[in-house]
Amino acid sequence: MKRPAVRTPVSTILLVEDTPSLQLIYRTVLQGAGYLVRVASSATEGMDAFAQAASEVVLLDLGLPDRDGQEMIREMLTLRPGTRIIVITANGSINKAVEAMRAGAHEFLVKPFDEGRFLTAVRNALAGQTTLRQTSTAVTPTALLTAPRPFLGSSEAMERIHSKIASVANSMATVFITGESGTGKELCALAVHGTSARAKGPFIALNCGAIPHDLLESEVFGHVKGSFTGAISDRAGAAAAADGGTLFLDEICEMAPALQTKLLRFLQTSTVLPVGSNRPQKVNVRIVCATNRDPLEAVRRGQFREDLYYRLFVVPIHMPPLRERGNDVIEIAESALVQFAQEEGRMFDGLSRDVIDLFRRLAWPGNVRQVLNVIRNIVVLNDGGLVTTAMLPEDLGLSHEVRGPDPQTAFPGLTEPALDSLLGRPLAEVERIIVTATLARHGGSVPKAARVLELSPSTLYRKLETWAKTPVS
Repeated sequence: MKRPAVRTPVSTILLVEDTPSLQLIYRTVLQGAGYLVRVASSATEGMDAFAQAASEVVLLDLGLPDRDGQEMIREMLTLRPGTRIIVITANGSINKAVEAMRAGAHEFLVKPFDEGRFLTAVRNALAGQTTLRQTSTAVTPTALLTAPRPFLGSSEAMERIHSKIASVANSMATVFITGESGTGKELCALAVHGTSARAKGPFIALNCGAIPHDLLESEVFGHVKGSFTGAISDRAGAAAAADGGTLFLDEICEMAPALQTKLLRFLQTSTVLPVGSNRPQKVNVRIVCATNRDPLEAVRRGQFREDLYYRLFVVPIHMPPLRERGNDVIEIAESALVQFAQEEGRMFDGLSRDVIDLFRRLAWPGNVRQVLNVIRNIVVLNDGGLVTTAMLPEDLGLSHEVRGPDPQTAFPGLTEPALDSLLGRPLAEVERIIVTATLARHGGSVPKAARVLELSPSTLYRKLETWAKTPVS
């Protein structure tokens, strides 16, 4: 007898937006992603729809004419505390976004935003809403504000990483994270832990490069009283402390060779032998490790055991540098501005166009960490308002060269003849050629072409309408 197909539950989203064109675009994108969408054109309609039936996520435009958005957020969360509300605001108004977050909103989107950023925000909200359903029936707005969120990034490179994390999270496979300093390797490890069945267990992080080699074994495996000078009592190591959870070994390639041997044995047996003890302890630990070096090169140089490398390098995740992540730098900077402004009690109105353009061009050798430091500097040294280039640290543009890579290096598929055919043409004409070719490659599908070009479908539709009225010269 054939078993009935198991149907995947469809998530319901309430969209409250008073602009008909935006309402149509948002609904089309959401329905295309498989969501069930209910639409309201005013605050009154939105509250009626919300009261009549539960929605897992609410998309709320703060610019509604008939009611204040902050009041709506508070009322919705009073009725259903577990609801995730994503607010949509125009003109880069960070002030409104901060107020919405304080009222209990889960996240905010500043118009204009692209389809990828939009769907990522919805997916993240739904993931958090599922967790809330499983762990609690009543969650306060304060709990929503303090709940951990995935690290930011809606570029194609980060979408692949989010997908890989989701695929590997619930397995026991060892994850090996690589990437330059400041790219968010520990946040990636936390995301692996936080989306796994071990999320309620401990997450123990150990920086192998920051601990003297003669103390590292004790830090990892623990010691018993009297095992060495200064061991005045028994002490559990990081491996035992992580029992039932995740052990994150950062800068793994800095580990001394002798300890690498013991780590390999630990991975093979799942037992811990504290320094000075002859009684092994069984533990249940998932290993995630990271390095900013090339681990295979460390193996070739004899600095890292080859057998340990293959034991650890099961699921590799490479964190791309920020210079390869497109508009993620703006997303990160704007989010940091909201967070730091809250912490410092300041009110900022977002980033100016000049700052946005500069941030997109900078190489950011310090990656995400550098962006956060720059935004913290701005918030601490300025009273508020729109962030302008005059507020930036003086050496920002001088110490880090603006990117200008060779086009054939940046785009390996761009042949010399193809490049020659574009050079000398006006930029608007080159744009039209690229967009038309991308549409042709994707069978005329505007959503698919927009995704590849990192544009919103609405932007692409506007361009096509304009070009339809302007014949090619």
